[in-house]
Amino acid sequence: MKILDRLEEILIATLMAAATVVIFLAVVHRYASGVSFLYPIARTIHMAWAQELCIYMFVWMAKFGAAYGVRTGIHVGVDVLVNQLDRTWRNRMVVFSLLAGATFTGIVGTLGAEFVWKMAHTEQVSADMEVPMWLVYLAVPCGSYLMCFRFLQVCWKFLHTHELPHHDHTHVEGVEKEPVA
Repeated sequence: MKILDRLEEILIATLMAAATVVIFLAVVHRYASGVSFLYPIARTIHMAWAQELCIYMFVWMAKFGAAYGVRTGIHVGVDVLVNQLDRTWRNRMVVFSLLAGATFTGIVGTLGAEFVWKMAHTEQVSADMEVPMWLVYLAVPCGSYLMCFRFLQVCWKFLHTHELPHHDHTHVEGVEKEPVA
């Protein structure tokens, strides 16, 4: 379960590192193509796929980033009115909201999976990389189901501890707060 607790971070960091390397290579290639003595070598290397690949990696990062946001408490949520309710009604509304989020992302994941299944039986490929488009669209069910799982996980923890994940925007890892004199 420990790797599942860090799944989003691992995937996002890996995709971000890969996108950075791909973009760096594409930029180096572009500039190398403009240098006369490197042109004969650079023209044999085709990097048209780099931009498309990075777009797809960013789509995957966004889907897993949303699940990360639910797990850590940084996902967008409007709770001004909910926090004004008494404790019993607040807890009910929090559970309802988490279950509604799980239901919605479960539905999106299921519809996405059906769409991917239909796409897998077509010959549609991406423009530059020519990979099957169902691989690109697979981000929707994977990310949505992971987000659904995170909503259920947060709900389970809330039912047992009455605590929601909270992100402290002022906290910096490795830096301790000094007491104010």
